[in-house]
Amino acid sequence: MSESIVSSKETVPRLSSLFSRAYLFGTLMLGGGIMLHAVETYITATLMPSIVRDIGGLPLFAWATTIYVAASVLGSTFVAVRPERVTLNHCYRAGALLFGIGSLVCAIAPSMETVLIGRAIQGLGAGFLVALGYAFIRHVYPEPLWSTASTLYAAAWGIATFLGPTIGGIFAAGSAWREAFALLVPLSVLMAASAPKLLPPGDGERVTTKTPFLQIVLLVAAVVVLSFASSVTAPLLRGAFAAAAVLAMLATVAIERRAEGRLLPAGTISLGSPLARVYLIMLMLLVTICSDIYIPYFLQVLHGVSPLVSGYLVALLALGWTVAAFATAGLKGRRANRVIVAGALMEALATALLVVTLARHNPASGLVLLAVATLFIFLMGFGIGMGWAHLVTHVLHLAPAGETDKASAAITTMQALGAAFGAALAGIIVNSTGLVSPGGIEGALTAARWLYALLALPAALAILLALRLPAGKGDPAG
Repeated sequence: MSESIVSSKETVPRLSSLFSRAYLFGTLMLGGGIMLHAVETYITATLMPSIVRDIGGLPLFAWATTIYVAASVLGSTFVAVRPERVTLNHCYRAGALLFGIGSLVCAIAPSMETVLIGRAIQGLGAGFLVALGYAFIRHVYPEPLWSTASTLYAAAWGIATFLGPTIGGIFAAGSAWREAFALLVPLSVLMAASAPKLLPPGDGERVTTKTPFLQIVLLVAAVVVLSFASSVTAPLLRGAFAAAAVLAMLATVAIERRAEGRLLPAGTISLGSPLARVYLIMLMLLVTICSDIYIPYFLQVLHGVSPLVSGYLVALLALGWTVAAFATAGLKGRRANRVIVAGALMEALATALLVVTLARHNPASGLVLLAVATLFIFLMGFGIGMGWAHLVTHVLHLAPAGETDKASAAITTMQALGAAFGAALAGIIVNSTGLVSPGGIEGALTAARWLYALLALPAALAILLALRLPAGKGDPAG
């Protein structure tokens, strides 16, 4: 399935190559798994108000996301540390089945507690599917198509950002949230049944180590505790939870450095490692981009935009990611590294400039100010999209021998951690700077200014890290 159809003289493989006869089914399966997870994420976000109105559980509202993200970390790490006889297509089948079971539990849930159980099972399956989208790249495609495939899978998120709210809105309008979850069940079963037939086994050489159980527990604990920190109102308690999350992360690093059973590839726990820098760049860019969770709120409160319009304006961020991913897919070597640096710079500047555009009181919805703010929202996504596929390709090239599966799964772990930490840090910042107290316009203005000023800093740090990336393969002379 990996016979190359890409000419050695072809410097920029075409996207259509992924849909040729040799790769079509692999592309549909892997892209479908990521799309299933991405679309469902936005569907659930749209449906949650309807779920709460129907079965209650408002105090547990935020946990529908937190428990999903925490479970996805577990799912992605299993792909890397799975038993030796378990192939990647076995993992795909298990992930699709878990996703379907979780969707069924949500569909029949009598209470919010049951919904959370379903979300945990869904998240576990989603962690499998997203990690496999990257882990399978080297098994399904020849090396010249790795970056192009990474671009396609990154673009799936952009498409999902438009599809998810639309589908969720249709079901939410008729209070048919149960049917929305039920619809995912037969699709998941179909994907699980097709995996052994349409995907290669994916049982390449691996370094088998003990399961890094303690590191996984500490990572999940850090995500959960930081989520608590973002939601509590008492400043001292918020600080205590945040400190506990930091300690859990430091303990994870300390244990990983000496453990026989590792969560990350060998040598990664060191800034001297190029692979470590790639992971940190991914994490920093994702933390910054997650400041977008409050954009709809600020658009509505400060700029008088309707909920529906605000939802589609923030979707421009994902559109920017998709457009940039396709625009820069053909770059190689030092050119790819330069675009990673440029993208991180663009994301940092666009986020910081929301301080003077989005964080302004514009009750008449003045088009000029709103248009400029919307442009910066688009450029936030464009910045991360410029370099993401190239960062994925770096991971595949830099992974130690026998640890490519572990390195690929760690991409998904970074995504989950970036989303969780970014959302939690955003919650801590806005709740500490006036969103709730004093609240109203004044509180929203102060919170927005602090949020985008502070969360531009991780992307700025990513610039410094990206300056030291290796040239990689292809056009080393730039």
